[in-house]
Formats: sequence, structure tokens, C-alpha cells
Amino acid sequence: MQIKDSLAVVTGGASGLGEATVRMLSAGGAKVAILDVVAQKGEMLASELGPNVVFCHADVTSDEGSRKAIEKAVEAFGAINVTVNCAGVGDPCRIISKKGLISLDSFNRVIQINLIGTFNLTRLAIEQMVKNAVNEEGERGVIINTASVAAFEGQIGQAAYSSSKAGIVGMTLPVARECADYGIRVMAIAPGLFDTPLLGELPEAIKDELARSVPFPKRLGRPVEYAALVRHILENAMLNGECIRLDGAIRMTAR
Repeated sequence: MQIKDSLAVVTGGASGLGEATVRMLSAGGAKVAILDVVAQKGEMLASELGPNVVFCHADVTSDEGSRKAIEKAVEAFGAINVTVNCAGVGDPCRIISKKGLISLDSFNRVIQINLIGTFNLTRLAIEQMVKNAVNEEGERGVIINTASVAAFEGQIGQAAYSSSKAGIVGMTLPVARECADYGIRVMAIAPGLFDTPLLGELPEAIKDELARSVPFPKRLGRPVEYAALVRHILENAMLNGECIRLDGAIRMTAR
């Protein structure tokens, strides 16, 4: 899948990994729809990048809202052949702590946004992509979902987050197998410690400590490095049904 002239949707596209992906795709000549709940940031980014980038307000957990956003993107571009799902939340919480027992609502919120939201946009993207004509590789579309190293080495307090990200890893291969007959590739990326809004509120001393825990390079990942892997996945047709760790060789400890 070539970046130039591709028709892309990026969830969580107003900031962090999603924003870097939107900028990369736009710079490469793609038309991009930013799907996000943060309207102000999304609209500002779309305005900055020009007429080939549009903002579509969307709560990924909403069937109706997400469907309307996808329809708006299709109306703007005529089709969709790339979807990158970056929308997600962290919300660390121990099962039982000084504050008491974790609520089901707290656990469910993370699962709904990270896992259900990713699946929601995956299925809506597939619904549109099956209508596309194939390219020279026989492709109709590419879907890239965002997991996390927490899917493999979840830390204390990450029961909800790790569960949601492990679900994304787990659905990658079966969805890719199902979509193979349609010429749609499905991949996942599992970032390690990246300098995004999820870590942005931590004190600098803690961020520095986290950076030192990465074997190499000893720093937090940069969103542009995530976007660079998105680009490679799109351009390499043999990448399908796999989750790629992007983590500087880190293996998370229990705490």
C-alpha cells in the first residue's frame, strides 16, 4: 500500500502516536481523517495540515457515532483503504488498594475504549474496504491496531490495561485470516515506553527513570518512530497477522 493517494482514518489522531501518524501520512501525500473525542485539537491539526485532512468527532465506543465518522470520511474521500487505531487510555488501578476495591465501571471503561473501540473501528473499516478495487498487490486495505508491551508484561495496577491490549494482540491473527480473502491486511504494533500524553503528566524525574530502564536506546520512544513503523507496514505487503514490538528491548518488571 503506497502512502501517496491513500485514504486513511486515524483514531486518537489528535495527539501522541495518532498525531504523528496523521502528520506522516499527510506529508506522504495521503488524505487523512482524524477521529478523536478532543474536537479542539483535532480541528486545529486538520486546519494546520490543509484540505486533504479532515476532522471527524468520534467516540470509538459508540457504534452510531463511529459509523457517522466513518461515513463522513468516506463522503470526503470516496473510500477508505488505511485505518490506524491509536485511541486508548491508561487508567492504572490496583484491584484492591487503600481506596477500596476497583469498580467494574473502572475496569470496563478501559476495556471499552482500548479493546472494544479498536474492534469497533476495525469492523467498520472492513465494511468499507471490501468495496475497494484491488491494487497491484491484490490489496483492498490495511488495518494497523495499537497494542502495548503491557499485553505481555503487565505491571501491578495494569489488570485492565494489559487485558485490553492483550485482546488486541489476540484478535490480530484471526481477523487477518478472515480478511485474507478480501485482500485486507491486519497488523498490530506494541509500543514500549513512548513520550506521549499517557506519560506526559508524570514528573520529569520519573520519566527519566523510565527512560533509563530501556536497554537501548536509553530514552523514551518518539511518536515519529511509531509513525515510521506504520509506514513500513503499509508499504510491505508481506507483513500480515502479526504484532510487532517497538520497545528498545525493554521487558517490563512487576512494578
